[in-house]
Amino acid sequence: MSGYQWLIVALCAFMNCLDGFDVMAVAFTGPSVTEEFQLTGSQFGLLVSVGLVGMAIGSMLLAPFADLIGRRPLILISLALGTIGMFGAAMAPSAPVMGAFRLVTGIGVGGILASTNVITSEFSNAKNRGLSIGIYTAGYGIGATVASLVAKAAVGGDWRVVFYAGGFGTLLALVVIAFVLPESVAFLEQRRPSGAPARINKTLTRMRMPTVTDTDLDRSAATRKEAERAGAGWLRQRLPPTVLLWITFITIMFGFYFVNSWTPTLLVEEGLSESAAVTAGMAISIGGTVGSVLYGLVARLRTPRVVLIGFSLLAAAMMIVFIVSASTLWLGFGIGVVVGALINGCIAGAYTVGPPLYPANIRSVGMGWALGMGRIGAILSPTVAGMLKDAGASATQLYIGAAMVVAVCALVLVGLRRYDPESGPAAKEALGSAS
Repeated sequence: MSGYQWLIVALCAFMNCLDGFDVMAVAFTGPSVTEEFQLTGSQFGLLVSVGLVGMAIGSMLLAPFADLIGRRPLILISLALGTIGMFGAAMAPSAPVMGAFRLVTGIGVGGILASTNVITSEFSNAKNRGLSIGIYTAGYGIGATVASLVAKAAVGGDWRVVFYAGGFGTLLALVVIAFVLPESVAFLEQRRPSGAPARINKTLTRMRMPTVTDTDLDRSAATRKEAERAGAGWLRQRLPPTVLLWITFITIMFGFYFVNSWTPTLLVEEGLSESAAVTAGMAISIGGTVGSVLYGLVARLRTPRVVLIGFSLLAAAMMIVFIVSASTLWLGFGIGVVVGALINGCIAGAYTVGPPLYPANIRSVGMGWALGMGRIGAILSPTVAGMLKDAGASATQLYIGAAMVVAVCALVLVGLRRYDPESGPAAKEALGSAS
């Protein structure tokens, strides 16, 4: 891969930072927001979930417009929505108003994630795709860590500072992307807007790849139309692996968003100071910055699906160890780093395992729907946790329950083996020769 390709991956990781900052901004300010607006556990869980509902809307409803207007314009629109939502939440006078702006932010983030995931894959070669997606996913942990640092500095002060910081960060991303990010080559080939060949060749030259002619584009268009006809009824054709992939995303995102959304609030209620709880939550964010890349590196040596099974089982076990040991801050911090690394690695694993299950002509729609369905788990986890907490469940009980959901992912991945082209004998032979 050329340096330009790695630059595009880095830009996508930067935009994924916004997701991490956004989710953790709510988590780290949870105790202060709950106190100011006098929220119950269920109400706070709903406030978290409304942003995740927005992400689902953005992923499933906004993303298809990328094929009509271009991925770059959609990302710019989504960044504008995210900027409005973050500044609006910072100035909200009440929980309902804050919830409305959280929905707007979520829609923007959902549109960003659906587009950047595809762009990362498109600008990567086959050998480094897993590592590229790992780096892209690591952006979440970086953003979450920045959110934790801002929140820690704001403890005892105004929690709204965290959301103002997120608004300025999203605005910065909007400016940078407007000047640096190119349009997707795949979109330019598909839609052929004015000046498409020149724009395509400019990008290909930067990638150190051969340029194309109008004849090449015409031939590619004819091949693509045949593939689109063959891809009609994609869900019916690939129903079993699709359902298993959806369950994989749902279970992983359930645990992921539980850990990232509820940890500081639960630790405060278990007796830790707000500063100590933010520190423990920050440990999870720090682990997340390396966990995704770690998964990508391991997946270059072993089958990605098998690596994800290991990550999910270890993540479930370490979640339980974390909540039991969190009262000892130094121990909880160390284990929190491990939990963050493992649960973020699971997200990277889901992004990596999914695409090979589909032919190239239906890969984007298959992954787009998997991301959208995964948000069911993301939406359910904070809401269910809030309801159980109001019913008297302890932090330990909630963590054990979430860990069990993550462990279910491993069982689903075992069932996915027969559909995974990278688990067959030919794939193993190729992997062995490559290593």
